[in-house]
Amino acid sequence: MVSKNFYFQTIGRVVFITATSLMLAFLLVRENYVFSVLTLIALVLQASYLIKYVNETNRKIAYFFDAIKNEDFTLRFPEKLTLKSLEELNHSLNMLNEMIQKIHLKNQTQERFYQEILKQADIGILAINNKGHILFANPRLEHMLNYTPLNHIKQLSQIDENLYRVFSELKPFERRMFQLTNEREKIDLAIKSSSFNLDGQELLLVVIQDIHQELDEKETESWTKLIRVLTHEIMNSITPITSISDSILKYYEKGDINLENGIEYQKRLDNTIKGLEVIKDQGSNLLSFVESYRSLLNVPVPDKKIVLAQNLLEKVKLLVGQNQGFSNTSIELQIRTQDLELFIDEKQITQVLINLCKNALQSLSNQENSTIKLIAGLNNAGEKYIEVEDNGPGIPHELINEIFVPFFTTKNTGTGVGLSFSKQILRMHGGNLKVNSIPDRNTTFTLLF
Repeated sequence: MVSKNFYFQTIGRVVFITATSLMLAFLLVRENYVFSVLTLIALVLQASYLIKYVNETNRKIAYFFDAIKNEDFTLRFPEKLTLKSLEELNHSLNMLNEMIQKIHLKNQTQERFYQEILKQADIGILAINNKGHILFANPRLEHMLNYTPLNHIKQLSQIDENLYRVFSELKPFERRMFQLTNEREKIDLAIKSSSFNLDGQELLLVVIQDIHQELDEKETESWTKLIRVLTHEIMNSITPITSISDSILKYYEKGDINLENGIEYQKRLDNTIKGLEVIKDQGSNLLSFVESYRSLLNVPVPDKKIVLAQNLLEKVKLLVGQNQGFSNTSIELQIRTQDLELFIDEKQITQVLINLCKNALQSLSNQENSTIKLIAGLNNAGEKYIEVEDNGPGIPHELINEIFVPFFTTKNTGTGVGLSFSKQILRMHGGNLKVNSIPDRNTTFTLLF
């Protein structure tokens, strides 16, 4: 409505100016100078009124936008005017001002709400621009680092030079671990980063979490699991030794051995020899167990070199195929990223893959159409991986968290250090070994590099 009134008002004034101009030309042609002067004055007045009308409208709109820009919502335009078009324009500007004011107040409320959430969050959050300026840091982060206010990442060098180096080298979607020691305590920080765009400016959003308590809990849990398994294995070896030793001692503590009774003496001697043989076997088992523990602790430093994934998997397939148990199991290779290269210790990773294939074969012993797949490629995070997948019965859910515990095993044979040893090798490569299992469908071990 306002635009239409303004349009018609402007058109009307232009039409009158045009008519007055034609009249002035006509009077000048007729040499009627007296009326020509009067017409010229009327033309000037009409032009000035048109300019004033347009300028007044433009000035109001300019005032309105300046007020909005400065977040000043107190500006009001009079709505009772003799000129209908200006009255409607003022009314519309006032309504628009009220609408923008409501939206602004709503946005401020939401902003305060989100800021309060960030303040109360139990993790540190900060936003960094490409010049290293810290645009936002919540109180939890400042308390965690014991430094306030944080304006630039260079300030982190005053806390810890290595911490500043981590942040200066941090890229989007990276994860880092850092142990910070200050006057108050020692904390373990998990640092995760992501990027987002704000008003055309690329920012790095960093989330920092103190996981010292979680690590302590995990460490305690790991020790509990390890001690439980160690106790079980040691007791299995020590109990027969103790029992048989006690029985042999009782033979000779009675003091009633009749050397003249050769049959009785030989019987006791045979039982003693059998008991000592059992003690020897149990002692050997215990020594093997301890040796397995030593091998787990003494993983050699990887001698890394660049290896083509295709060649590695073909070598593993050839080696595990020599086992007679693989005659009824097919081994498939899938290279999802052509010419994929791995910077690894070939011997160690080959040992890991063969161990995983043998474990898969044991789970497929009663499986028809059994298949083991060796898969290599790049995941969505750009990490290189190798997967060992089988279509066996899977791993029970309650055992998933136990299989990497040293000496834990569900088999009648073996020491139970294979998977924990393999995981240790992957960690020394800067990677990880993960498992995913769906009962009665498949089991996948993933080597991440």
